[in-house]
Amino acid sequence: MLHGRRPPHDYLGTVIGTPDPKGLARFYAEVLGWRIHSDEQDWATIAPERAHVYLGFQLEREHVAPAWPAQPGDQQMQMHLDIEVSDLGVAVDAALRLGGRLSEHQPQEEVRVLIDPSGHPFCLYVGAAEEASETP
Repeated sequence: MLHGRRPPHDYLGTVIGTPDPKGLARFYAEVLGWRIHSDEQDWATIAPERAHVYLGFQLEREHVAPAWPAQPGDQQMQMHLDIEVSDLGVAVDAALRLGGRLSEHQPQEEVRVLIDPSGHPFCLYVGAAEEASETP
């Protein structure tokens, strides 16, 4: 562990560049069911209740949306969010209503790649069924 950290008290976040931090924060707050914690022109954050993780959205005036799938010379994705859902069709429909769009390229049957309003790919997938816990 990195010296100077004191989990679970220190925050851990992922920051996404966007030309519209407030708008993208609202999009992902709805997608994830998280609260908006800061909402400024150049910076916004969202987080779940009682957790020490967050997503930050930083203003990038010269933002270039990644290509998916990328070809030689294209802006690379660099990272993406994988979001587990219980009903893939319902979740995809909801994300589309919020402003996401379905990617033309879908490399896996059980996963849907969508593009957020700033052009970042993200994935929705149904996780493995939870096994019922056996108690003696």
